[in-house]
Amino acid sequence: MPREFKLPDLGEGIHEGEVIEILVSVGDKVIDGMPVLVVETDKATTEIPSPVTGVVQEIRVKPGEVVKVGDVLMVFLEEGESEAPRKAEAKAEGRRVEAAGFPSPADAPPSVPAPAGAALGEAAGPVPAAPSTRRLARELGVDLHQIAPTGPGGRVTSEDVRTFAASLKHVVEPPPPGAPGLAEALLSPAVSTPMAFRAPSLPDFSRWGLVTREPLRSVRRTTARHMALAWSQIPHVTHQDEVDITELEALRRRHKEEIQAQHGVLSLTVFAMKAAVAALKAHPRFNASLDGDREEIILKHYYHIGVAVDTERGLIVPVVRDVDRKSITELALELNDLVVRGRAGKIEREEMIGGTFTITNIGVLGGTAFTPIVNYPEAAILGMARARLRPVVKEDGENYEILPRLILPLILGFDHRVVDGADAARFLGMIMDTLGNPEELLMMV
Repeated sequence: MPREFKLPDLGEGIHEGEVIEILVSVGDKVIDGMPVLVVETDKATTEIPSPVTGVVQEIRVKPGEVVKVGDVLMVFLEEGESEAPRKAEAKAEGRRVEAAGFPSPADAPPSVPAPAGAALGEAAGPVPAAPSTRRLARELGVDLHQIAPTGPGGRVTSEDVRTFAASLKHVVEPPPPGAPGLAEALLSPAVSTPMAFRAPSLPDFSRWGLVTREPLRSVRRTTARHMALAWSQIPHVTHQDEVDITELEALRRRHKEEIQAQHGVLSLTVFAMKAAVAALKAHPRFNASLDGDREEIILKHYYHIGVAVDTERGLIVPVVRDVDRKSITELALELNDLVVRGRAGKIEREEMIGGTFTITNIGVLGGTAFTPIVNYPEAAILGMARARLRPVVKEDGENYEILPRLILPLILGFDHRVVDGADAARFLGMIMDTLGNPEELLMMV
């Protein structure tokens, strides 16, 4: 029988993606594991493989369409099967059903689903489900035995779990006697998220002139959601300062060609990554996340630095892992590789998660300062604006001299729940000391 191919659970809480490219056509022969379409999910593109060997019978999506986990993408005719016998068998089955006095499937009333949360009977053993589905069920507090499976072979999918959990939320129980009212609940320290207000509907802008609409898709949509989350959950504070990088720039220029010969780019961002790790080790709360539900600060003892990259599709943040264990040369090569593949849309999603601290450098685009948004759930982000030559007064004993120096503005955004302003000043001061003294950087190689 024809096999419907649904968007599988891609893990890590991904619920939907945008179809970027369809690699096959109706009638094409495919083999198990062969890529059939490309989907962009959470800033990364992913090739979706065929689950069977056979022929593409139907394609139900088109490029640019947003699909959710569980949506039917294609229909396959598995190898060794033919369509005609099945159609004849279906007609014969219809005649047998009608002869027996039952309505045909077309005339049958729609089935009524069982109430959400209804028990499905005692389980004979473990419920077939992927590890990611089991993890999701634990997180949502639902029992897999109570969920009706829709996956192949009777497997419970992540979408089944989410649907079941959502149905449970419709059951509202009255509060027990003596429960706190709304005002008391909002003032309770157990409330870890800010009170949310729904924005009013937009006016009809076409009343005042011509407008056009374009869909919020792909990277732009993901960025919008993530920034809204970060800004609503993290009390942002910004600390700014400037550092003299005249000597560091001279060092960079001396060695940039030898790095280019190895297909790397020796940028200021590379030096900032090493300086940041030194500061993170000395001030571990900047390499942390806040668990508001458990009222704990999670200190991370690894140093994976995310670097914001501007692409034609929008902002992405690839992560360079174990920065503390790599030399300046290794970082220059690895970061350039991530940037090139990221701009080409060939970076993997795994390469954009797990960061502990983020650096964003807008210096090549200009600007004297900006306010970076902390990359949730991290605790801080370092911003770099454009370095400029400026006259600086240098003191030599009782004498003063005005010299041209290259000054780099630095901006530190941080989560005020985790660290305070004095902590930020000390943290950024250490980064400045390191960048202002190239010998310290050389000691980290």
